[in-house]
Amino acid sequence: MSEEEQAEAADTADAGDEASEDAAADTEESDDGIQNGDFLRLDYTVRTVPGDDEEEGRVVDTTRKEVAEEAGIDDDEYDFSPRIIVVGEGHVFGSVDEDLVGKHVGDTNVVTVPAEEAFGEFDPDDVRTVSAEKIPEDDRYPGAQVTIDGDQGYVETVIGGRSRVDFNHPLAGEDLEYDYEVLELVDDDEEKAAGLIGMYLQETPEVRIEEETVEEEVDVEVHEDEETGEVERETELQEVDKRSLYIEATPMMQMNQQWMFSKQQIAQDIMQRLDLDRVVVEEVIDGSGGMMGGMGGMMGGMGGMGSGDVEDALDDVDMDDVDVDADELVEELEDAEE
Repeated sequence: MSEEEQAEAADTADAGDEASEDAAADTEESDDGIQNGDFLRLDYTVRTVPGDDEEEGRVVDTTRKEVAEEAGIDDDEYDFSPRIIVVGEGHVFGSVDEDLVGKHVGDTNVVTVPAEEAFGEFDPDDVRTVSAEKIPEDDRYPGAQVTIDGDQGYVETVIGGRSRVDFNHPLAGEDLEYDYEVLELVDDDEEKAAGLIGMYLQETPEVRIEEETVEEEVDVEVHEDEETGEVERETELQEVDKRSLYIEATPMMQMNQQWMFSKQQIAQDIMQRLDLDRVVVEEVIDGSGGMMGGMGGMMGGMGGMGSGDVEDALDDVDMDDVDVDADELVEELEDAEE
């Protein structure tokens, strides 16, 4: 064997050793179990810790439909299905996050979450007497949820012109039991994206990730005026590779307040976690919406011109230059009818 062949064989052997070491390292990491940053599909039920005279606590939240039905909290609009969370990112209570580290798929456990960590201790000072005039007349009864001076609370009593309102969280002072099962580690990015959206919005839309080439304005030169500090940019249209997440926005999703007010933050969170370049929200209108369907024909008759285009066009018209002969117009209309 020549020296060149021996060197090549040695390099191949070294590469094989390095690959074996990497594989061993990967195996060692997986043997350590679940780690912070892992995406998990989790099945869980959260209950209050039962009192001395209770067999089990009150169900607070669950992903199990049968548990919800048994507890009498079944809601047709709520998706009772396992949730995708990211370990260590505050998607569950801190003590549950800590307990998940080192666990494996199929593991189960019940974690006790103290009231202080859950929804806080009960504060007697947050039970206040207020004027009943601050409460809408229809809400002046025990148990009604009200908002007074920006604080949410529950009416305890209404006597005369005064009302006693508890501004504590309904679960303040309650220790909780978090009963969970790790169903699987989630590796697919589309599943991760759908799961994160579902966690934020309590519904999971259709999503897809596409690797695509799009045209985009790109800076080619940037000039800064030394005196004024103004920046001038020279751009040109270039083809750029993008990794895009497409979200099909359902009507329910578009009405979701969390989405309406926080979609920018939600999108940024997903892009950062999944190494995406952009998020595209697709709104689908199928023409079955009554008024929208009728308006569609009218818009077509206007040559596709939207209301903004019509207003702009009218703004450009100088009415002093418009010469309309009423008699001539009537004659034209009569001729058209004949």
